[in-house]
Amino acid sequence: MFFPIKDENPTVNKPYVTVTLIAVNVLVYLYTFPMGTQAFNIFMYKFGLIPYELVHIEELTPRFAVPIFLTPFTSMFLHGGFLHLAGNMLFLWIFGNNIEDFLGPVKFIIFYLASGLAAVALFVIFGPNSQIPLVGASGAIAGILGAYLILFPHARIVALIVFFFIQVVRVPAKIMLGFWFFYQLLMSLMGGGGGVAWLAHVGGFAFGWVWFRYIAGRRQRKWKKQIMG
Repeated sequence: MFFPIKDENPTVNKPYVTVTLIAVNVLVYLYTFPMGTQAFNIFMYKFGLIPYELVHIEELTPRFAVPIFLTPFTSMFLHGGFLHLAGNMLFLWIFGNNIEDFLGPVKFIIFYLASGLAAVALFVIFGPNSQIPLVGASGAIAGILGAYLILFPHARIVALIVFFFIQVVRVPAKIMLGFWFFYQLLMSLMGGGGGVAWLAHVGGFAFGWVWFRYIAGRRQRKWKKQIMG
């Protein structure tokens, strides 16, 4: 398994939006951390995305309800535990700053949220009656990974390999991200559980990849000409 540590892909501008997204996610987690189990579960059901509610326009927990159509957004800033948060924020920091550098802050936040919505959409399509809250930033971050694969396929990623041995390696982004996506797709096809929304990852990644492969191509070529002088 690959665990990224950093990338060797410098940026021109400060990643203010990326840092802000990380800060918001951390602050929300710190707010939920002291909660007892019952209060925490209520919070997740209140602000998490529940597919059944979205499809049937019906509140399952009316006592704790927020507007149903806000939950696809609020769910992106919730995390079920420290490792869930830490993993997502690590990926966001490593890969998000370069995509923000390419898009600029306003378009980056729009792209981030759109990737999260695409992740939610695929998850809901294949599980419309699920009553378990979907939470986490991983769907939106998966869109960033898809974009990164198109923009910087040859960028070197410093990663930790954990298999029967542990080793630090430098691999091209196309290898690491290609393996990451293949694993998410395989797990979703196999019905992998473990509390991981594999399909949401696939949906977000596919959205980011398709957007930059087929829609943002002209801007990509212009941007590369500018940074190459």
